[in-house]
Amino acid sequence: MKKTDIGGQAVIEGVMMRGHNSVATAIRKGDEIIVKKDMAKPLTKKYKILSIPFIRGTIALIDSLIIGIKTLTYSAEMIEGEDEEPSKFDLFLKKMFGDKLDDIVMFFSVAVSLAISIVVFFIGPTYIAGFIKKYTENTILINFAEGVIRVGIFLLYLVLISHMKDIRRVFEYHGAEHKTIHCFEHEEALTVENARKYTTLHPRCGTNFLFIVMIVSIIVFSFLKWPTLYIRIISRVLLLPVVAGISYEVIKIAGHSDSKIIGALIYPGLLMQKLTTKEPDDSQLEVAIASLKSVLEDEGGKAFEDI
Repeated sequence: MKKTDIGGQAVIEGVMMRGHNSVATAIRKGDEIIVKKDMAKPLTKKYKILSIPFIRGTIALIDSLIIGIKTLTYSAEMIEGEDEEPSKFDLFLKKMFGDKLDDIVMFFSVAVSLAISIVVFFIGPTYIAGFIKKYTENTILINFAEGVIRVGIFLLYLVLISHMKDIRRVFEYHGAEHKTIHCFEHEEALTVENARKYTTLHPRCGTNFLFIVMIVSIIVFSFLKWPTLYIRIISRVLLLPVVAGISYEVIKIAGHSDSKIIGALIYPGLLMQKLTTKEPDDSQLEVAIASLKSVLEDEGGKAFEDI
């Protein structure tokens, strides 16, 4: 079985695949599949210093956020169309920032996404766990309770959004992405028939990564004492790059290992993907395959010739 670092993301009515040299986004519009490809290397590949283990995790996370928001925006524009008249506010922003407007919006979107995630999944659980201190002074127990609360909030969030009709469509494309990657890793021809038989769960999935982040944060934060609320919050934020760095190395090992021990460790994260992936139909598999084939054209070697 061939292991690969190629991964992707489900978008609105489509799939984005990312390789070492390019990013391809395939969108279905009616009977047509539109593929947009950009030549773009990950930051960890462009700059050697950023590829150092335990540093590359944070860089890869931010890089993925930027690419992810760009492709989501592109897919929304493709499906909704760009024929609407821009508002006065849109025209004002365009006049003020000119060609830099897209970059500014992207920076703002990433910053807001990170801020909301930190507040909901790190600061919130830290604040709630503070009430447990009234009943015990055991810092390990309190830190463990904080981690459990964090995982619980994450699970509740996934359960709630999985019931939304539009999100379910995205989760179906997420399943198509995973099946297609599995098909490629098993060195089978990239066809709907071959991809259909594989599971929608994959060890390198972003859902699995987020679950590992939750578990690693429990371990890392368990070494900290329980001072004032503000110091606790600051310590959590400052240690986020450490947590992300460790989590990235764990999921990288998991994605390239057939060890049963590793499999057991990541099994809860795989189960969580049952919430974020759904069985796709054949038309969705066609989109994922079109996206992956486009990326493989730029990967060199025999990767594209064999499919």
